[in-house]
Formats: sequence, structure tokens, C-alpha cells
Amino acid sequence: MTSSTQHTKQSLHTNEPLGAIRLFSLGSVQMRTFHITWLMFFVCFFGWFGLAPLMPTIRADLGLTKAQVGNTIIASVSSTIIARLIIGRLCDSWGPRKTAIRLLLIGSLPVFLVGLAKDYTSFILFRFAIGVIGSSFVITQFHTSMMFAAKIKGTANAITGGWGNLGGGVTNMVMPLIFAAIVGAGYTKHEAWRYAMIVPGVMMLVIAWLYYRYTTDTPAGNYSDIGHKAASGGTDWSILADWRVWALTMAYGMCFGMEITFDNIASLHFVDTFKLSQSSAGFWAGIFGFMNLFARALGGFTSDKIGARWGLRGKGLLLSCVLLLEGLGLIAFAGAGQFGLAIACMLTFALFLKMANGATYGIVPFINEKNVGLVSGIVGAGGNLGGMLFGFLFKSESITYAQAFTYIGITIIIVSLIVLVTRFRKAPEPSGKLTMAETAFS
Repeated sequence: MTSSTQHTKQSLHTNEPLGAIRLFSLGSVQMRTFHITWLMFFVCFFGWFGLAPLMPTIRADLGLTKAQVGNTIIASVSSTIIARLIIGRLCDSWGPRKTAIRLLLIGSLPVFLVGLAKDYTSFILFRFAIGVIGSSFVITQFHTSMMFAAKIKGTANAITGGWGNLGGGVTNMVMPLIFAAIVGAGYTKHEAWRYAMIVPGVMMLVIAWLYYRYTTDTPAGNYSDIGHKAASGGTDWSILADWRVWALTMAYGMCFGMEITFDNIASLHFVDTFKLSQSSAGFWAGIFGFMNLFARALGGFTSDKIGARWGLRGKGLLLSCVLLLEGLGLIAFAGAGQFGLAIACMLTFALFLKMANGATYGIVPFINEKNVGLVSGIVGAGGNLGGMLFGFLFKSESITYAQAFTYIGITIIIVSLIVLVTRFRKAPEPSGKLTMAETAFS
């Protein structure tokens, strides 16, 4: 056996974070966790937004007004805000494995039961409950950060987050097909959208078993095996005095917040504006989500490369740049009067949006390495806060969808400037704490 082969074999079974991503290997717990954790977020995304491409049918079935549709969009992302804060802390204390399994088991219940909704009130309550599974993203980012070395955390986080977000694209494409298949089997449209949601519910149970069977909290083992003490410690809320956390929170609200908003509204927008069928609208909305196959990873990879040369400051400049381009692309999409031009603009702003997602979490693990879960939870909650606030624009009877996209694009540009003046750099040890202003602008 050659020395290089011996080195590869040892690196696959190390109890330390991996320094390389081996996509086609399941020989180490790090890579098994890598694949299972993005699959977990993918499946949760499938359940979270499984109803979105079916909303033209659901809207007619339940007799929903534009304002009520907007309220269901707000409900679907607002519950995730609180859930992400809680899940981030639970990852620090319970460990990501135990947290993921419990979230999947409990979160599958409203996914299975949403088919029982008979009116607007019951439907919005189910959408609110389903939104909790959106917090699975925090587990994905936390768990990936535990498994990989600092030099590739941004790339690893971006790939797992992006491939998980890919669930939004697949959902928009696949759920109308599942719906059509159920109708083809002889069921009514009233029944078909309800039965279709059983599919993501079952998928969540399967992933819960995989998480239990094939992952550990850290490369060295589960928290209970290695005597992890975080569960007995208090939450370090001092991180709230770090302006960088809030800058990243706003940034993530502009990119991921816009992503989940678009996942929710795209099918309706294409049906109402360009008169597409529900299946066609779902396909084109799915193309937006499919950009996650590479674009978020590209953002994380670029962030790591820039960070290796220019540090966190360089990572921050990259984030500001891609946010600016996202905002400009979204404004162009809003003004596109022809379908072909609208799709071209959608793909453009989608590229930079998803790169911004990756670039944001290329910075997150380095803000406070003793509280990665909490920082990840706060920033992740910012994404859903952005989605919730954007939802109010789309429920307004006096604002068209195109106008709402324009207003959001302008807001994104403003936030990109805020990120630009925020100086991201490695924080000193606790013995030399900085004030909020010093941390942000020194």
C-alpha cells in the first residue's frame, strides 16, 4: 500500500474535521453526515413548500382572497423565525443529531395532517405549524461546520445549504406532477392536493431514521459520548452586541428571505401575469430553485478563496457585491413585460441571490466560534424575517406583484451598502472585548 493511499484511508476515518470534501465517499462519518444533513434540509424544504406550487388549486378550492393567500405566505415563514432561534440553541446543547431527529418526527405531523384543512383558518394554522421545519437549515449549517476544517467550512456549508434549498426547486416541479397523477387515478382536485402532502411526510420519517442510524454529533462521537458540556452552560447573549451578527442577519433576510418569498409566490405570479398553466408555472418556478445545484456552492467556494487571501473583510466585500447584483437583477425582473425576458432576469438575480446565501454562511462560522449554533440560528431567523416582511407586500390589494418585487430590489441594494461599510474581521479573544461600534467599523 502506498503512502498516499495510507494517508487517504486514514483521513477518511479521522476523528477530526475533514480538510477536503469527497462528494462520492461515504467512508467517513463526516461525509455520511454531509450527505444526510443536506438531504434532511431538502426533504424539509419539500414539506415546507410542498403547498406553494399547488396554490392556484388550493386558492380556488378554499376560496382564498389575495390578502388571505398573502397571509398564508407570511404564516409559512414567520413560525420559522422563532424556531430557528430555538433550534440553534438546541444544537449547541443537545447536539445536531438529536435535534434533527426530533424536529423531523414532530414536524412531519402537520405535513401529514394539512390535508384535513377545510377553510382559510385551518389552512393558515397548518401552514404556520409546517413552517417550523424550516429551522432544519440551522441544523444543516451547524452540523456541517462541526465536520469540516475552517478552510473549507464556507464551501461545505454552501453545498449542503444549497442542495437542501434545491428542495424548493424540485418541489415546484414535482408536486404538480404528483397532484396530476392523483387526479389521473380518479380523485378530485379537492382531494389530490391533500393526498399529495403525504409524500413529503413519509420522506421526513425516512430521513429521521437515516439521521439516527448513520450520523454523529461530531467526528469524535455524539455529545453524550464525548462528555460535551454545552447543555449545562448558559446562552452567551453577548453576541447580540456584535454588529456583524446583525449585518449578516439583514443580508440573509435579503437573499434567503427573497428566495423563500419567490418559492411561495412564483407559481401564482406566472399564472396570473403570463397566463401559464399550474404545471408550466411550477416548472419555471422550479428552475429558480434548481440554481441551488451550483450557485450557493459557488458563493461559498468564492468566499473561502477570497477569505484565504483577504480574510473576513474580503468575504464581507464579496457579500456586499452579490447582494447589489441581486437587487439590480430583481428590479429588472419586475420590469420585464415579456415572459422570455422575465425568465432571463429571474436566472440572473437567482444566481447572485444564491451566491449571497453561500457567502453569508461563509462568514457565519467565524463570527463567534464558541456559539456557532446561536449565531447560525439568529442569522437564519433573519432570512425568515425578511420573507415574512416581504409577504406583507404581496398580500396588499393596492400593490401589484411587479411593484412588490421592485420595492424589495431597492431594499436589497440598501442592505448591500450596509454590509459594505461593516468591517468583518476576526474578533479578539474574550479578554479584549470590543463594543458593537468597534467590532463593526474598526
